[in-house]
Amino acid sequence: MKLIKFSLPALLLGLLFPIFAAQSVSAQAVADTAEAQDPRSQDEEATGDDESNEAIDPTGFIRISRNADGDMLAMQTSVTRYEYMNDNGDMVYVDLIGVVHIGEQEYYEQLNGIFEKYDAMLYELVAPEGTIIPRGGRTEGVTNPIAALQLGMKQSLELEFQLEHIDYTRGNFVHADMSPEEFAESMARNDESFGKMFLRAIGSSMALQSRNQNSGLEYKMLRSMISGDSSSMRQAMAQQMQDIESGMIMFEGKDGSTIIDHRNAKCMDILSRELDEGHTKLAIFYGAGHLPDMEERLINDFNMKRGGRFWLDAWDLQPEE
Repeated sequence: MKLIKFSLPALLLGLLFPIFAAQSVSAQAVADTAEAQDPRSQDEEATGDDESNEAIDPTGFIRISRNADGDMLAMQTSVTRYEYMNDNGDMVYVDLIGVVHIGEQEYYEQLNGIFEKYDAMLYELVAPEGTIIPRGGRTEGVTNPIAALQLGMKQSLELEFQLEHIDYTRGNFVHADMSPEEFAESMARNDESFGKMFLRAIGSSMALQSRNQNSGLEYKMLRSMISGDSSSMRQAMAQQMQDIESGMIMFEGKDGSTIIDHRNAKCMDILSRELDEGHTKLAIFYGAGHLPDMEERLINDFNMKRGGRFWLDAWDLQPEE
């Protein structure tokens, strides 16, 4: 069982860590420097009647859908709208599009369709400014340890990797993330390291497993690993991913976290620039763990109100037949 206690945090880190450019960025170099990250059709918009400014429950950006008997059907991520009237009297909206970095191919294809309608699509990628992600992601020969972990999880869970299927070559895509140098400098200033994050991940994972709703999770993971049952493994991982807000604690430094808070601040700076340029239909495409903090920033700093929300199936959690 100790193996499972240590493997779960590693897998959780792989799901929550930022997307790095697989070949052009060395995550190890970043770490070293820091020490010396109900579905609708794809063309429907995230509109609705809920205009409340009350914060969404942290699990509101990622959830497990179930049937009437309580059986798991899918792990889902949300598209949530925030809107306001600008000085010209135009309605402006920003959609927070949550994502998991490993998912079904159909999930990423549906996202590609959604992206077409925006003036500006702000996206997550720790990479030098000007980095171009080619179609297909070019993930062969990966030397980045984080990307390698994510690719390994793709194989174990029988899912697909985000960089291989999202089309980053679109003209409306806008890089809205740190460079590796900014990432490393932020971690150094904030007394953060990947080693500390991994130790916190172990503690966080053990705490999650000790809760009543996760009882038997270790056994389920062990059984699925031995049997090679990817469906059961996805179910076990989805149960931990659902508590995404608790998982973010592992990334905290002395002043928030580089992976969440500081990268989100950089993204909001880019959003301000794009709004100043007159764009009215915008979206932010980031890992679902970033969205609770981003929601607070949109409401408190940009005076936006929450609009509607819809859901996309990221993982099929139904048992294999």
